[in-house]
Amino acid sequence: MHVLGIQFDIVWEDKPANHAKVHRMLSSAHPSPGTLVVLPEMFATGFSMSIKAVSDDEGATQRFLADIAKEFRVIVLAGLVRNRRNVAVLFDAEGREIARYAKMRPFKFAGESVEPGTESVVVDCAEFKLAPAVCYDLRFPELFRAGLKRGANVFAVIANWPTPRLDHWLTLLKARAIENQAYVIGVNRCGCDPGNEYPGRSRIISPRGEVLADAGEGDGVLRVELNLEELQDYRQKFPALRDMLL
Repeated sequence: MHVLGIQFDIVWEDKPANHAKVHRMLSSAHPSPGTLVVLPEMFATGFSMSIKAVSDDEGATQRFLADIAKEFRVIVLAGLVRNRRNVAVLFDAEGREIARYAKMRPFKFAGESVEPGTESVVVDCAEFKLAPAVCYDLRFPELFRAGLKRGANVFAVIANWPTPRLDHWLTLLKARAIENQAYVIGVNRCGCDPGNEYPGRSRIISPRGEVLADAGEGDGVLRVELNLEELQDYRQKFPALRDMLL
């Protein structure tokens, strides 16, 4: 499965501007049909605590995601706020929503007051089984174990992860990959908003913990081809997951 992660500086609380920017970057990237395209958490607004500003209850951002999925014939995973939940939504290449995951660990430290989700989500994505996660979820390994036990072999973490905790972002992405013997796709924003600076550093990590791609600090894309046979072979040769306490 080909993966393309789009990292960019989100325009604060400006959905049309961010929709346009994503469309331009995706057009320039020329994704092949069936590619999994991953956008950051709350990509259309930034990590604002204004529910009125970020809410997509009228569906404009969802329609945008459905439209680009159909236009480019790609699978799209992206973050938005709907019904007072911070969610990751997945659209297939026909523009149909096929999965929705609500962030289970809202970032209360920063004042995030959305309603938490209640369970992990695992969905078929090409030949893989994908489990989405949202930003602060990355600090809680039990959430990833829950997805693993439901068959996940790829985790996609969408984020607005700030610069002061960059080392945690890089370390935890690798840890989640190693302990679950799974691919981890981490797509962060870059730039700044009124409250924080963001380092970018979106990454894709192999089941062995190898860094397969790093987007650096500015606007850009990650490109990696995930190999299911290699993942299965590694799990068979080093069967650590068999020793989990279920």
